[in-house]
Amino acid sequence: MIALTAHPAMRRWSRRFSYVLDRYQPSEGTLLLILSIIIGLVTGFAAVLFIKLIDWITEFSFGDVPAYLDWGRWWIILVPVIGSLISGPIIAFFASEAKGHGVPEVMQAMVLKGGRIRPRVAVAKIAASSVCIGTGGSAGREGPIVQVGSTFGSTMGQLFRMSDRRIRNLVACGAAAGIAATFNAPIAGVAFAIEVLVGDLTVSVISNVVIAAVTAAVVSQAFLGADPAFFIPTYQLNSPVEIIFYAILGVMTGFMGVLFIKVLYGAEDIFDNWERVPMWVRPAVGALLLGIVGFVYPPLLVKMGITPELAHWGLPVIENLPHIFGAGFDTIEAALTGPLPWLLLISLLFLKLLATSLTLGSGNSGGVFAPALFMGAMLGGLFGLAVDMLFPSIALNPGAYALAGMAGVFVGAARAPLTAILIAFEMSNDYKVILPLMAVTIFSLVVAHRLFPESIYTLKLARRGLRLRFGRDVDVLDGVLVSEVMTKNPPTVYENDSIAELESYFLATHHHGAMVLDENERLVGIITLQDLERCLNEVEDCKTLKVKDVMTKSLLVTYPDETIGDALQRMAVRDIGRMPVVERDDPQKLLGAIRRSDITRAYQRGILRRDLLAERSNQLRASRSGGTEFLELKVQPGSPAAGKKVKELHLPEGVLLTTRFHGNEHHLIHGDDVLEPGDIVLALAEQDVVEQLKELFHSSVKERSIKPDVGPFE
Repeated sequence: MIALTAHPAMRRWSRRFSYVLDRYQPSEGTLLLILSIIIGLVTGFAAVLFIKLIDWITEFSFGDVPAYLDWGRWWIILVPVIGSLISGPIIAFFASEAKGHGVPEVMQAMVLKGGRIRPRVAVAKIAASSVCIGTGGSAGREGPIVQVGSTFGSTMGQLFRMSDRRIRNLVACGAAAGIAATFNAPIAGVAFAIEVLVGDLTVSVISNVVIAAVTAAVVSQAFLGADPAFFIPTYQLNSPVEIIFYAILGVMTGFMGVLFIKVLYGAEDIFDNWERVPMWVRPAVGALLLGIVGFVYPPLLVKMGITPELAHWGLPVIENLPHIFGAGFDTIEAALTGPLPWLLLISLLFLKLLATSLTLGSGNSGGVFAPALFMGAMLGGLFGLAVDMLFPSIALNPGAYALAGMAGVFVGAARAPLTAILIAFEMSNDYKVILPLMAVTIFSLVVAHRLFPESIYTLKLARRGLRLRFGRDVDVLDGVLVSEVMTKNPPTVYENDSIAELESYFLATHHHGAMVLDENERLVGIITLQDLERCLNEVEDCKTLKVKDVMTKSLLVTYPDETIGDALQRMAVRDIGRMPVVERDDPQKLLGAIRRSDITRAYQRGILRRDLLAERSNQLRASRSGGTEFLELKVQPGSPAAGKKVKELHLPEGVLLTTRFHGNEHHLIHGDDVLEPGDIVLALAEQDVVEQLKELFHSSVKERSIKPDVGPFE
C-alpha cells in the first residue's frame, strides 16, 4: 500500500478498482485471467507501436533528412550522436531503470520488491529505446518490450492492491507477452518468462502467462502479419555425423556467449568510471565511437574483396545502413538464407560485439537478445562454411548452422536453453531442427557455465550483491561469510597420537572428526570417525599406528573471507561433512572449521538478514520526505570510516548500508565488518543526509547516484 501514496490520482483509481472487486467479488482465477488478457492486449499494442516507431525514426533519420541535406555518408556518424543526446537525458533524468537492456531490473523487482516497478519506466523505455535503435544504436527491441510489458503487469497488480505473489505472476505475463509480440513466438515467450524471471512451473503461473503471450501474439499478427520473424528455408540433417558438428558449434557458441558478457560489462565499467562526464552525455560518446566504426568498415570490406552491395558501401544512406546498426534482422536473415562470404561473416561477428558494447555499455537503452542472435548467426554461418569446405560430400546447408548458432550464443549469454530452442523452432516452423538445436544449446550451456557462472542478466545483479538462481530466489548463502558461522575452536588431535588415544578421544567427546596438528600447532591433516573404523576393521595392528598413518593429508580448505555458498559448493564436490578454515597466506594456520550444522545456521542467518534488509528498505522509502538516493561509496584512506567497524560509525538518520565489496568478494553488510580503504559500500540515504554520509567516506568518493524505486507512481 505504501507505493500507492505517491500520486493522489492513482490512489483514487486504486480505490475504484478495489470497490469493483469488493462489489462483484470475482474469484482469483477469473481476475487473473482477465488481467492476463488485458496485459497481453496492451503489451501487444505497445510492441506494435514500438516497432513502428523504430521504423519511422530510422526512415526519418537516415532517409528523409539526408535527402534534404546532402552530407553523404557523414550522416552515419552524426545521426547516432543526435539520437543519444535525446535518449541519454531521458534515461538520466526521467527513469534510470531504462538504462541498458532492462531485464536485470525486472528480475530485481521480482525478487526484492514483490514485482513492483514504477510505471514511468515503461514510458522512458519506449522513448529512449526507440530513439536509440532508430538512430543506429546496436541493440535489440525485445528487451525494452519485456520491460514495458512487465511494468504494465506490475502496475495492474498494484492498482488492484494485489499480493506480491500475484504481482509477480502479472509481471511474468507482461514479459512473456513482450517476447511473443516481438518475435511472433508465443511459446518462446512463455519459456522466457519461466526460465529467466519466475523459475516456477506451477499451473497457476503457466496458465496466465500462456494467455498473455497468446493474446499479445494475436495483436502483433493483426498489425504486423502472421509471418515468423525470419523467412527460413527448410533444413534437415543430411547425415548423423552432423550432430558431432553441431556439438562442436555448441562449444564455440558457449565461448562466444561468455565473451559477449565480458566485453559488454567491461565497456560498461569503462564508461561508468568516467566520473567527470555526466551520465546523460556518456551514451553520445558511445554513439560517436559507434558511428565512426560504421563509417569506416564498409569501404575496408570493399577493399578486401566484398562487393559494395554486400558491404553496404554507397548512397543513399537509408539503403546502405551499416549491418551493425539497429537490431540487424536483415543481416540475420541474409545469413540464414545465405551463405554469405566468410570474410563478411567473421568481420560482422566481432564488429557487432563491439557495436553493442559501445551502445549499451555507454548507458543507452536497448536489448541484448537480438545482438546475441546476430552474432550467433554470423558464427554459425562461418562454421557451416568451414564444415562444408572440409566435408563437401555431406552437402550441408550453412544456413542451418547459422540458425543453430543463434540459439547457441543466446544460451551462452542468457543461460535459457528452452527459450533458445523454442524461439529458433518457432522462427523456422520446422521440427527437424530440434535435434541440432538441442545439441548446440546443451553444449553451449555447459561450456558457458563452466567458464563463467553468471549470465548476461544476473551478472549486473551479482555486482550489486544480489545472486539469483533460476530467476526466482536469492542465494542467501552468498550473503554470509565463512568467518561469521565457523567453529573457531574445532576439535584437534596431534599427528603423533596413537590410534588407541584417538579412539578414546572420540568416545569421550562424541566428535565425528578432528583436525590434525603437528608439534608446532600447524595443520597437517584431518581424521574422521570413518577413518578410525576403517583402520580398526581392515588393519590387523591398527592400534599400534599413529594418527599420521591414517589421517587424510590431501586437504580441502576454505578461507574466512569466502562466502558460505562457495564453501558449500566445494564441500559438495567431495561429499565431505567438515572443512578446515585457514589463512589465505598461510594454509597451515588453522583458524576454525565449517561443518554441515554451520551451513544450516548460515542459511538461517542469511534469510533473516535478507528479510531485515527488505523491511528496512521499505521503511526508509515509506518515511522519506524528499526521496532517497542509491549511493556507491568508496572508502578513502584517512576517511572517518576507514579502519572502523560498521557498528562504530555514527550514521545519520535515514541511512541504510546494504552491501560491502572487498576485492573480489561481496556480501550483505553487518555490524562487525571492518571497512578498509578501497572497499565499496552500497547505501540508501534520504536526500537531506547524502552529503553528511559522503563525509564519512571522504568528499572525493566515487559515487554513482541513482534514483531508486521510491514509489511506482512517482
